[in-house]
Amino acid sequence: MFEVFEPALTGLISILELRSFIFLCAGVVLGTVGAILPGIGGPAQLAIVLPFVILMKRVDAIPFLIGMVAVGNTGNTFTSVLVSVPGGAGSQATVLDGFPMAKKGQAGRALSAAFMVSMIGGLIGAVILVLSLPILQFLIKLMGSPELFVLTLWGVAMIGTLSAGAPLKGLATGILGVLLAVVGMDQKTGVSRFGFGWEYLWGGISLAIISLSIFGIPEMIALASRRGSVTDVQELEPGGIMEGIRDSFRHWWLVLRCSAIGAWIGFLPGLGSEAAGWFAYAHAKQTEKDGHLFGTGDVRGVIAPEASNNAKEGGALIPTLAFGVPGSASLALLMVAFVILGVRPGPEMLTNPEQLAVTWSIVWSLIFSQILATALCLGLIKPTARVCFVPFFYLVPVVLALAFISSFAANYEFADLLMLVSLGVLGFFMKENGWPRAPVLLGFVLGRRMEMFLWASTARYGMEWLLRPGVILLLLLLALTVVHPFILKRRRARQAKLEP
Repeated sequence: MFEVFEPALTGLISILELRSFIFLCAGVVLGTVGAILPGIGGPAQLAIVLPFVILMKRVDAIPFLIGMVAVGNTGNTFTSVLVSVPGGAGSQATVLDGFPMAKKGQAGRALSAAFMVSMIGGLIGAVILVLSLPILQFLIKLMGSPELFVLTLWGVAMIGTLSAGAPLKGLATGILGVLLAVVGMDQKTGVSRFGFGWEYLWGGISLAIISLSIFGIPEMIALASRRGSVTDVQELEPGGIMEGIRDSFRHWWLVLRCSAIGAWIGFLPGLGSEAAGWFAYAHAKQTEKDGHLFGTGDVRGVIAPEASNNAKEGGALIPTLAFGVPGSASLALLMVAFVILGVRPGPEMLTNPEQLAVTWSIVWSLIFSQILATALCLGLIKPTARVCFVPFFYLVPVVLALAFISSFAANYEFADLLMLVSLGVLGFFMKENGWPRAPVLLGFVLGRRMEMFLWASTARYGMEWLLRPGVILLLLLLALTVVHPFILKRRRARQAKLEP
């Protein structure tokens, strides 16, 4: 027992040293600020600081790096809620209910609930992963490319069929997202797909452009045409911040379930942080009472993705450290930094006493980062929530400028701006005509992974992968997901006929 607690205590002491703790706080502040500004945080921010980090001592660099990486999915909630611009991959699903809450004058409630469950989810995710590591190591061996392929299909079908009363439209827009994802040069065959002779499309479309054009641009067009502000109420909801904090504890069972989903998705290599929020949102909408209220400004639609995306961080660090398999671009850069600093990811990170102390210092850095980031973001709610009252003639140009800068940063080509405007028109058309936009984004996020897993499955197993027990089970769940909304709709129609 002492062999377990001694490395944990050593790691805790190293983090609580004044110098290391200051670097941890600096990483949290930089990570939060970068997350608030779309296109600045995440891999771009890590790439900028990497040359400076390798000159630091390992005991200082580790908390600094973890502080930056761990808080990305906390700070990026600001823009998702206030202006319907996803601040990062982990906050895409938050837009669906966060922005409608802001339009009702409940921005403070949405943000405080999001920040509180982000901290709780991060802590729960770390605990779940530490306790269930032996089981997960066994389960991960059962999840090959065939199972991961069906899992991506299930994700698109789930969010598609749960689209506000329009399951067929949801599935169609999900397929559209998958088609947008495969635009570009096929890395296996070298064939250009949907390029139409335009060299720019050979490299594919950036996720930043998709998310900004499908959500951000249409909302700004609608705001400009309404000639008002984000919310029509005169003042923020009184006591909204405390109400949001109470919401996070009131829906504790939802927080726990979504945290477990986030930790599991983070542990699975290849799915990425974007999937965690969408899976949790779809799960919440399907299992919670009055799920039809999701998408209209329901605080549960904020709690679900925010709890999962921070729990995902703890889950994703396990395969990164134990197996050297990073689950995202940020974690890949983090692993590079660790190797330069003398930390070698591998099984010894969980067995060797000296390396285990480093692992525990990372875990403690993750825990303290979540707490510090939540405290910082809660303190920023009141001043930032005033954005909801800014007149459109000030807000729209600023948001559009940030959107254009973020899009241009994808490839540093003016064609990025043209693509942003073109897809922005498509997004506005979908918004005005009742076509669900969320499945487009999820289809795009999972489309490339779907193709990769399908190619790997057929290359290794032929068509025999369809007979694997895990694949059959997931296909049955997928079929149930697709059929269930139509059965439910028919049942409601039958009940309506029987009612006087």
